[in-house]
Amino acid sequence: MGHSPRPTFRGGFANTGDDPCLNPSSSIPSASARSNTPLEKNIHEKRLSTASVHFGSYLKTTADASTSRPSSARGRGRPSQNPSREQLEHLLSETEDELETFGINEMRDGFFDATFYRPLPRNHQQMMRRASETLPLALQSHHPLSFKYFIPQQWSELRDSVQQVATTRSGLNLLKSFLGFFVGYIVCLITASRQWLGPHSYILPLSALVNHAGRPIGSQIDGAILTIVGAAAGLGWGSLALYVSTSTTTAQKGYGGVLAAFLVVFTATVALLRCTFIRLYQAVVSAGIAICHVCLADTSETVGWRKVFNYGIPWVLGQAICLLISFVVFPTAGARALTLSFHGALGTIAQGLVLPRTDELSLRRDLSWHFVRLSTAIRDFTIEISVSRFAPEDVRSLRNLAQSVIRALLSVKPDTQLFDLPSRTSGQASASVNETQQVRVDGYRPSKEDTQPVLNLIGRRLASPTRGLIDAMAACTASCDAAIIDLGGQRRHLRPRYDSQELSQALQVLSASIASFEAADAALIADPAFPQKASTIPEAVALFLFVTVTLTTSPKHPVRQAADKVQAFSEKVLHIQQGRPSWAFRLPSYPLYKQFSRINAQVRHDRGGLTANVYFRTKAQLDRTMEDLQSRPFVPTSRSNIRSSEGVPDPTTTAKRQEAAAAEPRLRQSDQEKFRYKVWVVLHRMQGFESRFALKIVLVTTLLSVPAWLEQSRDWWNAYDSWWTVVAVWLMTHPRVSGTFQDLAVRLFCVALGAVWGGLAYAAGNGNLYVMAIFAAIFMIPMIHRYTQSLHPRSGIIGCISFTVVSLSTIAEQDGPSTITIAWTRGLAFAVAITASVLTNWVMWPFVARHELRKSLSAMMFHLAILYRGVVSKYIYYVDGQEPSAQDIERSEMLEGRVREGFVRIRQLLELTRHEIRLRAPFNPLPYSALIEACERFFEHLVEVRQSSLYFQASLRASNAMANDGLISYRRDAVAVVLMNLYILASALRANKPIPQYMPSAAAARKRLIVRMEEVEATQPQESGNLGQKDGRRWADVYRFAFSMALTDIVEQLQQMQKYIRDVTGEAEFAAVGS
Repeated sequence: MGHSPRPTFRGGFANTGDDPCLNPSSSIPSASARSNTPLEKNIHEKRLSTASVHFGSYLKTTADASTSRPSSARGRGRPSQNPSREQLEHLLSETEDELETFGINEMRDGFFDATFYRPLPRNHQQMMRRASETLPLALQSHHPLSFKYFIPQQWSELRDSVQQVATTRSGLNLLKSFLGFFVGYIVCLITASRQWLGPHSYILPLSALVNHAGRPIGSQIDGAILTIVGAAAGLGWGSLALYVSTSTTTAQKGYGGVLAAFLVVFTATVALLRCTFIRLYQAVVSAGIAICHVCLADTSETVGWRKVFNYGIPWVLGQAICLLISFVVFPTAGARALTLSFHGALGTIAQGLVLPRTDELSLRRDLSWHFVRLSTAIRDFTIEISVSRFAPEDVRSLRNLAQSVIRALLSVKPDTQLFDLPSRTSGQASASVNETQQVRVDGYRPSKEDTQPVLNLIGRRLASPTRGLIDAMAACTASCDAAIIDLGGQRRHLRPRYDSQELSQALQVLSASIASFEAADAALIADPAFPQKASTIPEAVALFLFVTVTLTTSPKHPVRQAADKVQAFSEKVLHIQQGRPSWAFRLPSYPLYKQFSRINAQVRHDRGGLTANVYFRTKAQLDRTMEDLQSRPFVPTSRSNIRSSEGVPDPTTTAKRQEAAAAEPRLRQSDQEKFRYKVWVVLHRMQGFESRFALKIVLVTTLLSVPAWLEQSRDWWNAYDSWWTVVAVWLMTHPRVSGTFQDLAVRLFCVALGAVWGGLAYAAGNGNLYVMAIFAAIFMIPMIHRYTQSLHPRSGIIGCISFTVVSLSTIAEQDGPSTITIAWTRGLAFAVAITASVLTNWVMWPFVARHELRKSLSAMMFHLAILYRGVVSKYIYYVDGQEPSAQDIERSEMLEGRVREGFVRIRQLLELTRHEIRLRAPFNPLPYSALIEACERFFEHLVEVRQSSLYFQASLRASNAMANDGLISYRRDAVAVVLMNLYILASALRANKPIPQYMPSAAAARKRLIVRMEEVEATQPQESGNLGQKDGRRWADVYRFAFSMALTDIVEQLQQMQKYIRDVTGEAEFAAVGS
């Protein structure tokens, strides 16, 4: 056993009393009340002899509390070590003694006793090498701003885009988007139709760009309605502004001020709507363009009502053209995106079923990504009109079942040795297990001679059935994929290898494989050669945790559990297939109150800032969920109110607790109904990003609009169509992201290129319509692709608008300014708008990805602390009679799904930091990536603890209250030290402050708990836990192994967080004496 160093300091911290596991005073009597019986006195004396919690006394001990053991414990033959303890010894072995404590420890009963060690040693080079292995794929390539790799990278992206357009459905979507614009552009080139549309005929192709035709039919209908309604609202408000500004002589003299007032009010309103109800995005964008046209185009002291019709009619015609093309040219009914999501998820699941394999980090991240993507796909499918064979309730069920399969696969340890056992030697088998796991369990240390026969027996019995089970799951997954592709009508495009009619046969094979596997498992248990102490062999336990554990309560872990999930998913797909659903017109089924905060996939892309948008949306949802979870009232149960003989809660006490818990929401609701609370909500909301965005928009648009209403500047404003400056600001300013220097440069380049190409289109043929059409096709096809399908939609749309306005203005004003004048004046207007929008976002409340990354990690650590506290109180140290219910498990799985999505979004946020220029020094993503990985590993181990706790209860519970009293303070310390570490680390990240040099040692607290459990268990008779079966103790040991190791792994990941946070925030130093 490794050396256990003495702590450098141990101190007391007050207990908050929020959890039963942290509040011993609420569930155990005082020390005097615990010393009435010989057994109680014996346990209490043992606690004193091992330096347990006492009333603030100083105890001289012969050994450290973490290593001392009474002789009675040794005499019982109970375990002196276990895998968790050996791992903790390894974690503590890196610390060194700094101060001699002389065996004196300060202990305070009722307080959290923390143990402090010297800071962990850090090999920075080794840490960064490990951190580099955790980087997302996008950060492993060359830097996007590198001059050396810029041109090759652009060429590679161009080649990939051409290949995607030529070989996938993206080419058809691009064709539809281009046709919608090109038809409107041709209409504007024809002299008769251009004159009929008016001087601003380019509104027609602009309308076709805002709601382009490369969308599913449901999205196209939705967009057409919203854009027309938005344009009508803008024209209506603008018309009212024009009427008021010319209603009297006094108003006519100050018409500029009247128009400015109306413009400010409307712009602020639509800006708030644009942020608050993103479903109305297309409507508010259209309204903003319309109000700018009415109030800023062709301004004068007299009203020209004709310009209202010159805008409204082309806008409606543009929407009609796009709607017609969407219905006629390769229509997409809405089921394709859903089918592709299931196809991608099932393909990744099939990769996860390739067992055994190495535990690849990329595959785990792909599984988590598809877990999130399925929810998004279902939401997009149910939020709009669709024509498909899928019923909304069916796809929701399929989503839940597919996510349960992914959840089960994430629990599988893929690098198992089960299939290699018959061909391995004893030495090889022993080498496959970590050295820290070669320990005794129940006083038995297995030798190599004892281990290998047991492993060979397990391999002979379970290897073949397990292989058959895995193959059957893979076949079912492929058949389900083929069936869903057929139901979605995408077989001709995706061409699956399997036939959907094979699903029924594959499901029968899976059922037979499950039955064969269970028979083999039962035969293994009944085999006379299978020893009773097989669950004490770490290698055997690892095999059991890979395959199955069969009990009356039917816990399955985890391959066997995955088989059940795949079977349930396959049965649902088969049920839908056998129903032979027909193509049907389906209305939106997403809840109406949620629809205003959701938009379809194409609009999410077109509005730009996709990564930041989904990150903030996910973060807000997770924050609300955690706040609700944290705000639930907790009423501790006193042990005096529990029937010690039966372990059943007192009905009176239970009723009081339920009444108190029910009264809390009513109190909160009554407080929320007060007028002052409502005022506070309004004022607090005004501090959010919505109000900030509205203020920025109003400020920039108003200042840029001033020349339109001044006599000395009105002439050139109208002559050069400078009102497009305000329109471009409205389009390019994003509520969340500000844009990087690279974005600014690319957008200015696209504007300049569009203006120059538009001028060349007219000059090349002296206004020849055919030449201009050819020039439009050459330029607009790649630019529309950039707008509708690339990762840079805003530079794409401003390039499209620049070319359209310049080229059509040249042909509309043939007798006016020269082509060069039109090109540079319009181009300059767009350049000013882009520069103003980006600089404003840089100066006023900028979005800095690296700062948001640090804050998001801080919030995630707080969330992990809440999850850890909830798992401990609900699944581990709960009171008898309050076991976790099916609703609790379902709620936990839902919450875990949102946390998984949170990690996906945080990694996407990490990728954004690569595009930011940092003047002080290059941003180092390595510690952040390693910190994200450590947090995610912490979360995965916490999920493992929750799952294992369903099949294993912590021993010495209420059935032996006095023995439980001997552990409760140690359990409190083990839990509290984890929470305290998380709170300290999260607060340091949030405030960007250095963390303390000395942190409470979670490893030491965990080790003290394990040692104390061994001591207390040594005084108790052998029990079979809550299973009550012949083999119950054996399988309880198996789950106890997983349960204990997962808790210890949590401690290890906590130490990794401490190491990498020191690279992010630094480490506080002690001030010099006398300073």
